[in-house]
Amino acid sequence: MAGTTLTLSFPESDIAVLTLDDPNSGANVLSRHVLDALDQHLNELDQRGNVAGVVIRSAKPGMFIAGADLKEFMTWLDTPKSEIASHCRRGQKLFARLSRGNYVSVAAIDGTCVGGGAELSAWCDRRIFTTSERTGYGFPEVKLGLFPGWGGTARTPRMIGLSNAIELVTGGESIDPKTAAAMGLANDVIDVRAGGADALLNAAIRMIRAEQASQEFRRDRERWFGPIDISETELGFLGATANGYIQQQTKGHYPAPLAALEVMLGAAGLDVDAACAMEADGFANLFGSPTNRALLNVFFLNDRNKKSGGTAAGAKPKKITSAAVVGAGIMGQGIAAANVKRNIPVALMDTDQAVIARGVQGVLNEVAYNKQLKAPDVKKAVELAPLVNGTLSDVELSRADIIIEAIIEKREAKQKFFARVEPLTGNETILCSNTSTIPISLLANSLDHPERFCGLHFFNPVRQMPLVEVIRGRKTSDDTITSAVAYARALGKSPIVMNDGPGFLVNRLLLPYMNEAALLLSEGASIKEVERAAKSFGMPMGPITLYDVVGLDVAVHAGRTLAEAFPDRVVGAPIIDALFKAGRLGQKVGKGFFDYGPPRGGKPPRGTDSPETHKLIDECRTGTVKKFSQEELIDRMFLPMLVEATRVLEDKIVTDVRDVDLGLILGIGFPPFHGGLFFWADQVGSAKIVEKLQRYAALGKRFEPTTMLTKLSQSNGRFYE
Repeated sequence: MAGTTLTLSFPESDIAVLTLDDPNSGANVLSRHVLDALDQHLNELDQRGNVAGVVIRSAKPGMFIAGADLKEFMTWLDTPKSEIASHCRRGQKLFARLSRGNYVSVAAIDGTCVGGGAELSAWCDRRIFTTSERTGYGFPEVKLGLFPGWGGTARTPRMIGLSNAIELVTGGESIDPKTAAAMGLANDVIDVRAGGADALLNAAIRMIRAEQASQEFRRDRERWFGPIDISETELGFLGATANGYIQQQTKGHYPAPLAALEVMLGAAGLDVDAACAMEADGFANLFGSPTNRALLNVFFLNDRNKKSGGTAAGAKPKKITSAAVVGAGIMGQGIAAANVKRNIPVALMDTDQAVIARGVQGVLNEVAYNKQLKAPDVKKAVELAPLVNGTLSDVELSRADIIIEAIIEKREAKQKFFARVEPLTGNETILCSNTSTIPISLLANSLDHPERFCGLHFFNPVRQMPLVEVIRGRKTSDDTITSAVAYARALGKSPIVMNDGPGFLVNRLLLPYMNEAALLLSEGASIKEVERAAKSFGMPMGPITLYDVVGLDVAVHAGRTLAEAFPDRVVGAPIIDALFKAGRLGQKVGKGFFDYGPPRGGKPPRGTDSPETHKLIDECRTGTVKKFSQEELIDRMFLPMLVEATRVLEDKIVTDVRDVDLGLILGIGFPPFHGGLFFWADQVGSAKIVEKLQRYAALGKRFEPTTMLTKLSQSNGRFYE
């Protein structure tokens, strides 16, 4: 309720403090009730007349305001644009009262301050930040297909300059207190650890007293309510530069950053109220658009994953305080580093001392990497070194709460390892395999305690990929799954629980997409056409490039595993076997579909056309060479993925379309602006999807509608009910 979320108090007779603290949530959000309460409290302060200053703060450590209430946003998606614009204007005028009252307004910011929270603080006369690592300030609205609508595009550039504001608003990333101070957003940054619980409030009161004495805040108000001081030449140059950069970053798939740029440039010569009116109209034009709806869906997919899933009623999760990783290669190093970053001690084991030494060094290089130095920080590496223990001994593993195997992808090797190490472990030790294809129940067959064994599949590179597949074997206990989910979350990952099955979730759905791309080459499509079609759909890289990144040997192995499981619909692509036999295994050997030179400046090598590959493709051609439209190429690659996804649901690998959509977004970079595979299918329409599939019926069962898809199409139903 409003009364308990936003309270008004007076620590001193002329100092008002507005404290945010939503009792029903770990975050403060600006719901309609909170805005109503703010309006009422400001009315009360105006009536008092003897207020020297107002401090806005949060009672939640590490959390100021997380933005607007997006659940309310969902209820407004079909609201007329005029009403959305009016809502924006109401918020703008409400917040602007903080810069018009006869008092100094100060935002005392500790922790997350984003979206509407950043806008509220921007309308205050001054802002104080804490040095807390959790303190971050930003405007992430473009990640939802929007831009700030409560004055963020109007107020911010008048405070910190148009260039800085454009970077903040169109980039959508948060900045730390040090950067905020350099930009002029933070008027002070304090270390609250030295001053006790009231250090931030006391600093805000001191700032109010100083401002009342100097009256500097009034001079800033006058300046910030007027036009931006920038010449036409500077404005034109800034606009052209920013436009080019945004186009490069968004590839034209995300309209909000360019719309924000247009509003900010167009309003530069106006006073702040006129700029706010432009902002409101521009915001209303984006609100409820297909991109906005899709990105809101992605937000709620992530939110759901953080709050629920993987916890069975009555399950007792084991607290993981130490871990062991077996296999000191790239994957093992990544998993070990994820533990060290969260201060979890980890033993890193392999069978060769030189491999272990390289592995430990790789872990320390990653966890101590300093973005400013663009190199590992030696001091930090020394501090973290005690958390990683390189070992050849099985006994060292037995002391860990969880053991993650990340060795060669061969069933016999994995089973041999687990048979050797299981007798050494305690009664509660959890055993996990990082396998990407081998059935978990098969690996568990020889274990004495299969109930304490599950799959824990990380994605490469671990430092960048948030997804972890938690795979339940036939005998895996609820306690084990719940513990594995909690552990993955403790590492900062997004776990999705699934039942056992060939390829699990992501690889099972990735294969039809990649395999179809390779088949298209045999039918006459060029590499450039296939790559262009996939990227025009929004994929971060084309499927041909992805083959080289993953490795043709890995692709062949995964393909064979899934072909054995689903022989009726997995059709081998001749070019993949041909490249494999020719030793063209991808980037790791310098040649795959493309030829690669050595990597430069830490960046992956860039591929160039290979005459040998073109020759092999010609030799693999089947029948008459065909010309494809871009629509047909997209259909051919993504429809088999969708059909297989419905089979995943029918097979109960997962039971919720949201798990599929989030898994593909996080695991393969499925375009967020489509909202997820099933969300995209709903926008196309189930009847239209089936109609498309019928065009390709001659290609076989991989294009045959499943029972689920057929039923939906008959009622024009949706995957998202």
